[in-house]
Amino acid sequence: MYLIHGFLYTMAGPAIPDGFVEIQNGKIVSVGAMSELPNTPLDAVDLKGANVTPGFIDAHCHIGIEEDSIGPMGSDCNEATDPCTPHLRVIDAVNPRERCYSEALEAGVTSVVTCPGSANPIGGTILAMKTVGSRVDDMVLLENAGIKFALGENPKRVYKGKNQLPSTRMGTAAIIREQLIKAQKYLAKKEKAAADPTREEPEFNMKCEALIPLLKRQVKAHFHCHRADDIYTAIRIGREFQLDYILVHCTEGHLIADDIAKEGIPAICGPLLTARSKPELSNATVANPGVLSKAGVLTAICTDHDVIPMPLLPTSAGFAVGAGMDYEEALRAITMNPAKICKLDDRVGSLEAGKDADILVFEGDPLAVANRPKMVFVNGIQVR
Repeated sequence: MYLIHGFLYTMAGPAIPDGFVEIQNGKIVSVGAMSELPNTPLDAVDLKGANVTPGFIDAHCHIGIEEDSIGPMGSDCNEATDPCTPHLRVIDAVNPRERCYSEALEAGVTSVVTCPGSANPIGGTILAMKTVGSRVDDMVLLENAGIKFALGENPKRVYKGKNQLPSTRMGTAAIIREQLIKAQKYLAKKEKAAADPTREEPEFNMKCEALIPLLKRQVKAHFHCHRADDIYTAIRIGREFQLDYILVHCTEGHLIADDIAKEGIPAICGPLLTARSKPELSNATVANPGVLSKAGVLTAICTDHDVIPMPLLPTSAGFAVGAGMDYEEALRAITMNPAKICKLDDRVGSLEAGKDADILVFEGDPLAVANRPKMVFVNGIQVR
């Protein structure tokens, strides 16, 4: 199958004003200018100049674990009975049949990174998945897409009400450090036992087991942090344990953008279209992703669904453009950049040979408030 005569925002290089995309067996086989395609294939779909982008990616959300309109029975985002829960796995809580998946798809969101909430200093294992399907196991992009950590107000608020640690920022950081040190020691004992049959393996510890891929830098730490001081705490802990990590929300990042850029840490910004509902959001601005991007920070934009509905992801990017972000960089912030940040760029995020054929076709501006894709392909199948 060929999509022809489209304006291609490939996200892998310059836009192609009059281009084609070849799709076979769910993958993109080739992408190029129409001048490279001398004969019109029989199975070609003429897009007549429509805009073509990769499927949108929401890099941080809670879709499927904070179900729409159900209340407590659909809330599986926070296990707020223990502040340290790295062994929890989002895949065990996702309900892909809830209607928000189809609503996301209608807006062009074809991949999501769905995370535990921020009640706990260590919340659990993150899942990256497609938005098409009915069985989560068949929708997985990356089952272990990272470990969720949380700094700032949320853990304080949750556990202060229970009169237990952590009720301060100090307590939150201490819980994270303690568990990471336990996991380091546990891993060292396992490695020694593997190298020397006379040594006993440590007693099985599921929390430590969950953190081993993180300590080996096989997966990333996702640090929920809004305020500048919490961002610096994430940097401090990341350095101490030599983690591969991401700043999530990064609300005051625009105040310290040069420092973040110097550290070489990526940021996932959002939700942008929300009220300043708590003290740590007092400096929130829709200009944040643009400031970070211009400083040299690899930047993505997220909805934090269900904080704002996922169909507002492209609208959020559009508002960022209105606040000064470069247009194509805003498109990258919901396509290629989240794919790179979340280690999904071998599959999604750009129109390139070998990638999954997750493709959107728009009449008009992909980031316009009133616009929706007229065609949506996931794994090469037109689903809308």
